[in-house]
Amino acid sequence: MNASLHPTIALLQSNSLTSVVQQEIERAILAGEYEPGSKLIEATLAEKMGVSRGPVREAFRMLEEAGLLRNEKNRGVFVRSIPLEEALEIFDLRAAMDEMVGRQLAQKITPAQLKEIRELVDTMEKAVKADDARNYHLLNLRFHDRLVEMAGNSKVTAIYRKLIKELSLFRRINLAEGTMLPISAGEHRQIVKAIASGDTQAAGKAMFDHVMESKERTMENNAKGQLPAAKAAKAAKARR
Repeated sequence: MNASLHPTIALLQSNSLTSVVQQEIERAILAGEYEPGSKLIEATLAEKMGVSRGPVREAFRMLEEAGLLRNEKNRGVFVRSIPLEEALEIFDLRAAMDEMVGRQLAQKITPAQLKEIRELVDTMEKAVKADDARNYHLLNLRFHDRLVEMAGNSKVTAIYRKLIKELSLFRRINLAEGTMLPISAGEHRQIVKAIASGDTQAAGKAMFDHVMESKERTMENNAKGQLPAAKAAKAAKARR
C-alpha cells in the first residue's frame, strides 16, 4: 500500500480489498469448490488472489462470523460442516420466517412484484422441462430471496440470507432427483397463487408448508443414507 496515501483513503482501500477477497472465498464455498471440512490455507489463497495475507486473514474472520468457516486453535481454518440436527433447526426457523413473509406479501405485494415472481416461476418450470437441475436450484434461491426482500424488513432479510448460506453447507440433495423438480415447481406456483389471492392465512401456510416439505425430504434422505453426513458415518462404522 502506498505510504503517501491519506490514512482514510488507505483504510477504505484496505476495507474494499478485504470485501472483495471475502466475497470471492464465500462464492467458492457456496459453489462447492471448497467442500465442508476442507482446510483453507491463508498463504495459498493470498498467492492465488494476488493479495497480501492481511485481507485474507480478515476475510476469514468475517466468514467465521457469517457461519461459513470455523477457526480451530493450532489447527487452522476450515469450511464448516453442518450436522443434520443443526440443518433441521434452520429449516424450522426458516419456516417461521417464511410464514411471516407470506402473510405480509398477501397484504402488500404490488402488481409489478407479483408479475416478477410469476415470471420467476415460469422460468423455473422451463428449467424443469429442460431437466436443468442446476439452473432450477439457482432460480429457487432467487425466488425465495426476492420474496423476503419484497417484505421490506432488512433485519429479516439479513438473517434469512445467513441461514440460507449455512444450509448450503449441508449440501442437501432434495432436488437432485429429477422427479422432485416438478413437485417443487408446483409448490412455488401454489405460493404465488396464495399471495396473489390476498389471503394472509393461505399465503403464510403455503410458504410454511413448502419449507417443512423440504425438511421432511431431508430427513427421509438421511434415513436412506443418501446425505453426505450419513454416508460418512456409514463408512466410518464399516472401517471399525
